[in-house]
Amino acid sequence: MLSVTDILQTLNASGAKKVKLAVVDIDGILRGKVVSLEKFLGIAEKGFGFCDVVFGWDSSDVAYDNANYTGWHTGYPDAQAVVDFNTFRKIPWENNLPFFLADFRKNDGSELEISPRNLLKKIIAQSEKQGYNAYFAQEFEWFNFTKPSNFLTDTKPQHLTPGMFGYSVLRASQNSEFFNDIFDQLAKFNVPIEGLHTETGPGVYEAAILYTNTLEAADRAVLFKAGVKEIAHRHGIMATFMAKFSENLPGCSGHVHQSLWDKAKKKNLFHDAKTKTGMSSMMESYIAGQLHCLPYILPMYAPTINSYKRLVVGAWAPTTLTWAVDNRTTALRALPTGEKSTRLETRVVGSDSNPYLAMAACLASGLYGVKKKLKLKTPQTIGSGYADVKNGTLPRNLAEATEAMKTSKLAEELFGKEFVQHFVQTREWEWKQFSKVVTDWELKRYFEII
Repeated sequence: MLSVTDILQTLNASGAKKVKLAVVDIDGILRGKVVSLEKFLGIAEKGFGFCDVVFGWDSSDVAYDNANYTGWHTGYPDAQAVVDFNTFRKIPWENNLPFFLADFRKNDGSELEISPRNLLKKIIAQSEKQGYNAYFAQEFEWFNFTKPSNFLTDTKPQHLTPGMFGYSVLRASQNSEFFNDIFDQLAKFNVPIEGLHTETGPGVYEAAILYTNTLEAADRAVLFKAGVKEIAHRHGIMATFMAKFSENLPGCSGHVHQSLWDKAKKKNLFHDAKTKTGMSSMMESYIAGQLHCLPYILPMYAPTINSYKRLVVGAWAPTTLTWAVDNRTTALRALPTGEKSTRLETRVVGSDSNPYLAMAACLASGLYGVKKKLKLKTPQTIGSGYADVKNGTLPRNLAEATEAMKTSKLAEELFGKEFVQHFVQTREWEWKQFSKVVTDWELKRYFEII
């Protein structure tokens, strides 16, 4: 990795005239600006001001009226942001424009607790303190459309390809320029893809991002979503990472793969060749921790109103508190596939998730099980996870899930009071915005007949 001095010298010598800086908000959306190279060199090591409204409004830039951190009552001042030089990249589809992510600080120089990236760094530090190196990867499914949509004017999008055609060589070939651009351009952007294919559903792709250390894995996931949208736009295509685009089509997942390794990063601590399953007792405790915590932290995996339209029976997404070896109907899918590849796949996560929060939730709840030495008392599901309700079911909507998190001492234990309070407030706001809207479904059902 380049040193800060090396990076600054490289930028100075590159002929670059400007730099793109970005932060990530509570919804996992990149917010940023382009600054001149001269400006960047002046702020690179000391930090810069970034309006804290990015933690004071929702994904549609509507200001919260229920949040403590910032608002009209604070005047939306600048927060201190500090460049993370380890995130240095060049954006190949923008003439190799230099790019950096930044982290938020409080006035005293400590990390801002409500920042999703800071939260993940905090959980990673806890993992390392316990002697574990966590490796993560996220995979995404998403819909692609050839006609730009504007639902405010009733312009409906058109699917990139017709029909249900998962793993289709034909469909990928028919849009090979776009398909290959995703793979190749993102690789140049230091977001390497392990596999890319069509998924079942019209115009649906799925990509698995190459695993790495947890913070870099989350950075890659966030930049993957943003990068796909930008690359798609250049092909006249619109990409959406909604969890559920249509009630008649499968939803879109954001499954998280994870494993714990020793301090030397040589031994996969989830693997044990001596056991019948190939899973170590540590992996079983990690799974037990996730099962125990899942009902109280679900909004970190399923953060939107739309998330819960995906979590329905028979739609390739879990609805129950279940686990099993290589079973795609359970919330947790254990994959004891070998010394290097044994891992856990958390399948409840949607493509609309904030990767920093989803990975923080996975790691914190898994470590909870390891620290408490929880036993995996819940037997693995044999057959359909939808029918296995003996350990309970997931909350049915964002309101239920948020209330469970709000009233749980466990969530505060895992993530801290400041983060939980702010995050819960943002999810309550999301439900409030939805609840006051008169939907098309209501008009069609009640307008004439009721």
